[in-house]
Amino acid sequence: MTPEEHQLFEQKIYAYVGREVFSSQPAPDRINEAMIRHWAEAMGDKNPAYQDAEWAEQSMRGRLIGPPAMMYCWNQEGITAATKRSSDALTDMCDLFDQHGYSGVLGTNVKQEYFKEAGMGDQVFVDMIIDTISEQKATARGIGYFFESLATFSDQHGEKIGTQRFRVLKFIPAEGANSTVSSDEEALETPTRIASPRGHDNGWWWEAADEGRMLIQRCTACQTLRHPPRPMCGECQSMDWDSIESTMQGEVLSFTEIHHPKVPGYPSPLICAVIKMDEGTNFVSNLRGCEARDASIGMRVSGVMEQVDDKTMLPQFYPATQEA
Repeated sequence: MTPEEHQLFEQKIYAYVGREVFSSQPAPDRINEAMIRHWAEAMGDKNPAYQDAEWAEQSMRGRLIGPPAMMYCWNQEGITAATKRSSDALTDMCDLFDQHGYSGVLGTNVKQEYFKEAGMGDQVFVDMIIDTISEQKATARGIGYFFESLATFSDQHGEKIGTQRFRVLKFIPAEGANSTVSSDEEALETPTRIASPRGHDNGWWWEAADEGRMLIQRCTACQTLRHPPRPMCGECQSMDWDSIESTMQGEVLSFTEIHHPKVPGYPSPLICAVIKMDEGTNFVSNLRGCEARDASIGMRVSGVMEQVDDKTMLPQFYPATQEA
């Protein structure tokens, strides 16, 4: 595109910011046990509040509830959406991106917030807008734009159940990304992890990780430690900081094992843990060297910097009694 064409294109896409996608759209089915059973089986979620009626009756709720993380599922269109989806602001905007070469799509972030539990027989309604569109970005996948939709879910009484922010990258695929393998010598690359976002406020942390060091940011005014890196101290609002090197010793504060979906570039199943570092900060990392059934809250762990793919060094944590 010429500079003039690009300017006109951006005027068109930014005009979608604030546009309504759905307004009080009702889910085709009320919250029901069958759909919850399928979802819980797929996710491996055994919370009795969702399926054990006898347990639920004895609980403070007195009834079964739908999994809060399911709230987005109730309003999905089903398999027909893959072949023919009704026109709305979101599909029209994505078509505009496609027409200008931004045919690549990658979901990057989902953030849900819950306000009220919904139970059996409740009906979920959704309101959705296109909330933000970024300036043009150069990413590892190609040049593109991030846009964010904001969905608000409510029940049949108009009471808010929760919200979901979904961030998507629409990009022009990098040259050669779709090229066909032409010989036996040309093998598919091993999938790598999504490249770390390195900016002004956190680039120093990743540079230290590349060197095999795990640093923790420290406020020089009040000595409070903080992670992840950010420009201002949450305690005294000072902008002055330095860092200390972590001993990479701590204990498991919380953990979960991810089975599905399998994420390219990551081991499967994958144990993700919140580690309470001995220095006092929390750190999210992978727990290696043990099965999920052998992990426990309060378990001592020891970290090492490891090459997790061709381009990335990250702290990985192992049971403290086991050598990494």
